Amino acid sequence: MIELKELEAYCNGLLEISTFQDYCPNGLQIDAGRSKVQRVVTGVTASQALIDAAIEAEADLLLVHHGYFWKGEPAPLTGIKGHRIRSLMQAGISLLAYHLPLDAHLQFGNNAQLAKQMGFSDALPAKEGLIWQTDLKPPLDANELAANLAKTLDQQPLHISIGNKPLHRIGWCSGAAQDYIELAAELDLDAFITGEISERTVHLAHELNIHFYAAGHHATERFGIQALGEHLAEHYALEHQFIDIFNPA
Repeated sequence: MIELKELEAYCNGLLEISTFQDYCPNGLQIDAGRSKVQRVVTGVTASQALIDAAIEAEADLLLVHHGYFWKGEPAPLTGIKGHRIRSLMQAGISLLAYHLPLDAHLQFGNNAQLAKQMGFSDALPAKEGLIWQTDLKPPLDANELAANLAKTLDQQPLHISIGNKPLHRIGWCSGAAQDYIELAAELDLDAFITGEISERTVHLAHELNIHFYAAGHHATERFGIQALGEHLAEHYALEHQFIDIFNPA
């Protein structure tokens, strides 16, 4: 069992949240009143389904990648957001959320963990943005990469193919990073993997001569929060359960 404030301070330091300008607050978003934590549930997004599952699991803390209070959203705690927060408060479950810091972390981050799951042993972050990259030796067929993604993520990616161009160097950025495709091309990557796709992305892929894979926002961001939860469980002797609320997007 650990003090909630101590656990938050540890996570804040581990993920270096002060170095990020993010679209939401990172750290403790909801203090539901329990000062100590023993049982932690992790998940990608603090949806009502995940909250209900955390309540059933009798969690003290819900730790997620996508929390609340995003820039530009209405401030009143009404409607869906009000119901979610009320559910957490009534159950005494606090909410910790880490967005960009969890994407970027060199060990527990979504991009680092995606590389681990895909077997990219020499993966490193690029000098710009949140893109990670690796050299493939030997080169990989573009359709083979699509098959590997499908197997690893348990869902078929949308592959925008540019023909038979082999993959020598590839890059990726989890979530909604489709607009990094131009940066990926500047980095001389043969393929770029992310979670989502926009209409314009198809045209850009062809004009930039780069294979593009939309592998699912949720699917590409399942591994970081699991790794962080497992680390905290081992570090503080906590009970940890990852609950995956299926989301094909």
